[in-house]
Amino acid sequence: MLIEKMKAFDEPQKVQKQGLYPYFRIIESEQDTEVKIKGKDVLMFGSNSYLGLTNHPKLKEASKKAIDKYGSGCAGSRFLNGTLDIHIELEEKIAKFVNKDAALVFSTGYQVNLGVISALPGRHDFVILDELDHACIYDGARLSFGRMKKYKHNDMESLEKVLSSLPDSEIKLLVMDGVFSMEGDIAKLPEIVELAKKYKANVMVDDAHGLGVLGERGRGTVNHFGLNDNVDLIMGTFSKSLASIGGFIAADFDTINYLKHYARSLVFSASIAPSNAASVIAAIDIMENEPERQEKLWKNTNYAKERLIDAGFDTGKSETPIIPIFVGNDLKTFMLTKMLLDEGVFINPVISPAVPPGDELIRFSLMATHSIEQIDRGIDKIVEISKQIGII
Repeated sequence: MLIEKMKAFDEPQKVQKQGLYPYFRIIESEQDTEVKIKGKDVLMFGSNSYLGLTNHPKLKEASKKAIDKYGSGCAGSRFLNGTLDIHIELEEKIAKFVNKDAALVFSTGYQVNLGVISALPGRHDFVILDELDHACIYDGARLSFGRMKKYKHNDMESLEKVLSSLPDSEIKLLVMDGVFSMEGDIAKLPEIVELAKKYKANVMVDDAHGLGVLGERGRGTVNHFGLNDNVDLIMGTFSKSLASIGGFIAADFDTINYLKHYARSLVFSASIAPSNAASVIAAIDIMENEPERQEKLWKNTNYAKERLIDAGFDTGKSETPIIPIFVGNDLKTFMLTKMLLDEGVFINPVISPAVPPGDELIRFSLMATHSIEQIDRGIDKIVEISKQIGII
């Protein structure tokens, strides 16, 4: 039965035969504003490296020194033999950076949400999610014994309707993206916090796309709104602005202590490599000492968004360096992606189920290290090809 099911899965092959398959494109260089694909230079507008730190000399040097000192890996979980002093240094640095008592580092951001959201609510408790939350938030909720409830995206009336229907006596964990990864809008955190207080809920913010982008020196969405004392848990990943791999949860001491012993994706997974931990420490130092990177990121974002809107594109409700360009059709989304790559521009296609049917889009992402000339070249190609295939 399994073999037959696998053979019946042929959707990718159909798109491949059309020459439009847009995934697993092979990059032959470092992640920068320009990358090498099949030996050719390609403008990169599909990266999450918002501050452009993936090839920063200080991060490279920190990684190399960590390998020299600790080797290539830890050969065990944090729970047993895999906790190094550099992990503790990183956790203390993160906690201070996001203004929480303590932090706990996981091997990926995905594992943070799996471990934390599944560990905290019990059988009679509730997990309340924005309908556009990231997949790993939903996966963590599904692994939880708590009952999952959804509210309409950034809709406070819908959220209050859900919260008001739940008992006061049970845990209500409210989890949302700080910056939503497909459409680039920001959670209405002040209103969410007020509703959480009213209905005795706890708030967890997944700030994967907010760190490095929002807040004082990139401290994220919670800092951006001045709500550090009103948000219980802050989650982040190292694979975006922090230019590495891994993730963290930051909270009060008691919550972190509990998660150290009950978050299964921490207890039963190998530790983050020491080279990754070292590069994140270096990245936070750069964020704190080079605020001009964040300023340049926003200059690039505002410039690109204005150009795209002037050209006639629908960029939705984006408020961040993630700029959706709505296409509204699977085939045209794939066509635009392929034709742009042929012309030396890399963007990411997003179709259902990542977005609702009819909201298919390409995701145009800015980095602090993009030049205005690169942005102009990329947008000129997007405009040219979009007109050819009838998007604008």
